[in-house]
Amino acid sequence: MSLYSEIVEQAEVAERILREQRENVEMIANSLKKRDISYVFLAARGTSDNAGRYTKYLWGAHNRIPVALATPSLFSIYHQPPVLKDALVIGISQSGKSPDIVSVLAEARQQGCQTLTITNEPESPLGEIADFKIDICAGSELAVAATKTYTASMMATAMLSCALSGNETHWQVLKKVPAWMRTVLTKTEAIARIAERYRFMEQCVVLGRGYNYSTAYEWSLKMKELCYVMADPYSSADFQHGPIALVEQGFPVMAVSVQGQVMNDSLGLIDVLVREHKVELLTISNDDRALEMGTSGVALPADMPEWITPLVSILPAQLFSYYLTRAKGLNTESPRGLNKVTETI
Repeated sequence: MSLYSEIVEQAEVAERILREQRENVEMIANSLKKRDISYVFLAARGTSDNAGRYTKYLWGAHNRIPVALATPSLFSIYHQPPVLKDALVIGISQSGKSPDIVSVLAEARQQGCQTLTITNEPESPLGEIADFKIDICAGSELAVAATKTYTASMMATAMLSCALSGNETHWQVLKKVPAWMRTVLTKTEAIARIAERYRFMEQCVVLGRGYNYSTAYEWSLKMKELCYVMADPYSSADFQHGPIALVEQGFPVMAVSVQGQVMNDSLGLIDVLVREHKVELLTISNDDRALEMGTSGVALPADMPEWITPLVSILPAQLFSYYLTRAKGLNTESPRGLNKVTETI
């Protein structure tokens, strides 16, 4: 099965991009440092957009660079693009073929902006139009649901963050990612058993905050496209501003809760959901308190800094979605109505 093999391949992909692209990333960073760049304007769709959500937190925190997520329709349909003065414009796309993302970078070049492509197909239309490009080195991805291209895209933006800041300690953390991934991938059988418990699930909410806001969105997307579950992603903060009214006893809640700045907030919400609302809680966490609160849980390595956890926390979410698809008797390779490459205008 392509999907399963691509999930378990991610540690090797992470090693490959670190090995093959660091020199290129350092060159790009050195060139960008010479430019007057005030902010980043990032265009993507679907899974790549979720990699952009991670970038928004990472570059904001580590590089003090504001990251704005583009509205591609302003470029491709309305033909009324915003002024992009002093922006670095980035397009993230596994295929590099979607016309709306290409249109954003084309307009950016016309306005005189620096452009960067992060893609698995560097010779694609998106790759050819950019000033700089990072090959995410994921190799052929055959499954319709993207997995290894997602973590590889996040690795690319994390590498560029390290190169822009010149923080060697952060580079050393990146080198540990493949080992952390392999640790999580030893839990496949346990995750398969957990997924069986949810085989009749039709709806749920997925919670994550801070860096793992991206993980909540990507986990939600995988359950929608593979399992046909109406999974709604929320920041744990946003969830308390109204949507918490959705939940009642037995309602499925998926939570990504990791040690770091948002841990206390996450634990507080989880406690309320379990104690007062009596939800069915599945947690992905490296904190024993969060794991103990859940009906089910998947433990992450405890020694990961919060900023790097999205590259690892998504793996058990991908495996859960894969096994839940199988438990529901659905096709893991060809979700209905979807193609591997989606070209929107």
